[in-house]
Amino acid sequence: MLREFPPPPRAAENSMLIKKRLAEVRNAGGTRETVTVDWNGQLLSVEVIDLPLASLYYNPATHRVRAQRSHDPVRDKTLNKDPYSDESQDYLKFLLQAEPKDPRRRDTDFDALRQSLKDFGQSDPGLITHQGVLVNGNTRAAALRELGVQSMRVAVLPESFTWADINAVELSLQLRKDHRRAYSYINRLLAMEEQAALGKTPEAIAKEFRIQRATYEQEKWILAAIREQIKRSKSADGRAALRLIDFEDHQEKLKELHRAHQNAQADDPDRADVLKEIRMAAIVLGFAKTAVRHIDESFPETYLNSTLPGELSDVAAEQEAVAVPGLGISIPGESAGLTAARALNKHILRAKAVAVAAASDVPEAEKRSAQGLIDKAQEAFQSALDTAEGDAKVRKRKQQAPARLAEACRDIDQCVVDLVRARASQTLDEEAFDEAVVELRHSIQKLARQAGRGIPHPGDGVAWLLEAASLEGK
Repeated sequence: MLREFPPPPRAAENSMLIKKRLAEVRNAGGTRETVTVDWNGQLLSVEVIDLPLASLYYNPATHRVRAQRSHDPVRDKTLNKDPYSDESQDYLKFLLQAEPKDPRRRDTDFDALRQSLKDFGQSDPGLITHQGVLVNGNTRAAALRELGVQSMRVAVLPESFTWADINAVELSLQLRKDHRRAYSYINRLLAMEEQAALGKTPEAIAKEFRIQRATYEQEKWILAAIREQIKRSKSADGRAALRLIDFEDHQEKLKELHRAHQNAQADDPDRADVLKEIRMAAIVLGFAKTAVRHIDESFPETYLNSTLPGELSDVAAEQEAVAVPGLGISIPGESAGLTAARALNKHILRAKAVAVAAASDVPEAEKRSAQGLIDKAQEAFQSALDTAEGDAKVRKRKQQAPARLAEACRDIDQCVVDLVRARASQTLDEEAFDEAVVELRHSIQKLARQAGRGIPHPGDGVAWLLEAASLEGK
């Protein structure tokens, strides 16, 4: 549910100053600067004033750093408890300057924004509540403060706006195509989830985010899958778990996983889930998109199982039976392959969570042990993927000649259509067409010579080709 945040400490003081500045602008005469915002489908014009940066607060509800807040659980807890304290505001400022997929690093996009503000000044006003909380322009405020600028131009939302209104306006501003700094992938997924929690239909959300309904359903599936992996990665003592930002850099791999899973599920749901488990493990292990593509539902039994060290191959649990309530009987549970895939993925998820956990949460010895297991898993997956890639290349070479011939057939079929049209309009270049047919004859003869080599019992197609070429040679 959408959280209602309390007023900031200087809310009354800010409100008085804002009202005074608005009155001064209105009484000054002449053309007043305004900003038009989309509020639940209605266009609202709000006036712009100049305010001291020291009076403004970073928005604790901003979608821009929603996923990144889990970077430091202790500071995030403080932010939830007291969003306007100096410590919480400093944490928000840190996250606004950080790289979305790795908050330990400073974002180059933030530095580019800072340089632009230094060279050209503030071109677009920010947007604030009547109490001085930034709705739009949080990152600009952080950059301006770093530059030592004392004030910021901001438009002011109506005093009656609730947090639901504030979030709706922020989202509409962010989704404009001309916005300079887009939400990170995970924060965009969270924003969609929030809109669904507010009761909006999938069609309305898709329209708001300027995507197709099918894309929204895909993004919804991906966020649910990520949350499932995070839940399963939590250690038994609760000290370590993966975070949303750990999946920030895997957008394309997750989209391809969804497509592959949906295609496989139509044939065999169990094997589709095997594909999901093993691909998720490979994604968490950091393999590239081109490598992950080689993982299908048969990958474990065909390639991976033989490369796993004993430490990992032994984690697969035995197939469990499922009791039927009231009948006193049991039926087989999920397939052994899926049980093994789930167990392997969970083992890798937990090891990864411990390996990336903060040193204060997990002893260094445990982190080293977990990293050792991750290294072994990466080595096993790499070996299996290398073999799978090699087999894929062989299959591709086997299919290359038939595929090119099929493409040539389509071109000839189109040539028939073009020939009929040219004759009907009397635009056929007969001499050029005759030369092209001669080239076709030579090509067919060369194809026949190669097709006849090493095939002791040719099929109907090759037999026809050889006969046609032999007749041509007579």
